[in-house]
Amino acid sequence: MEKEGQKIMVAVDESQESMYALSWCLSNLISDTSNNILVLLYVKPSPSVYSSFDIPGNIFSSDAVGAMEKFGRDLAASVMERAEAICSNSNASNNMKMQRVIGSGDAKNVICSAVQKLEADTLVMGSHGYGFLKRALLGSVSAYCSKHAKCPVIIVRHP
Repeated sequence: MEKEGQKIMVAVDESQESMYALSWCLSNLISDTSNNILVLLYVKPSPSVYSSFDIPGNIFSSDAVGAMEKFGRDLAASVMERAEAICSNSNASNNMKMQRVIGSGDAKNVICSAVQKLEADTLVMGSHGYGFLKRALLGSVSAYCSKHAKCPVIIVRHP
């Protein structure tokens, strides 16, 4: 029986930064000689709590809610297809098992939870390269995960 390699989780989204981080991971962390498991994790924003009325009192039709849910599913599928295309064009794809995971909710919490639940050995994330002010106002998912994930975190900055 072959020895299992590292379980490496890469958080992907629709950004160039996350796809670059995936490419970097495939080039630098996944070797041709080990049986690595690559976990592609995409986190959909949590569906808002839909009520019969939104704040101004307008009625949300079930068609609008259905359209928003379909858009979320289509976006997740599109991101995963892009990520899998990058993986299949990689030299490391021969000795690599791939797993797709799609979560829903607050990205930083879902990512840290998935790391723990799936027992990832390493988490790889892209950095959007926000400046101090924007990072202070919006928060940084990668900074949060680097402090709270239960494994080493590699944050890859897009050149």
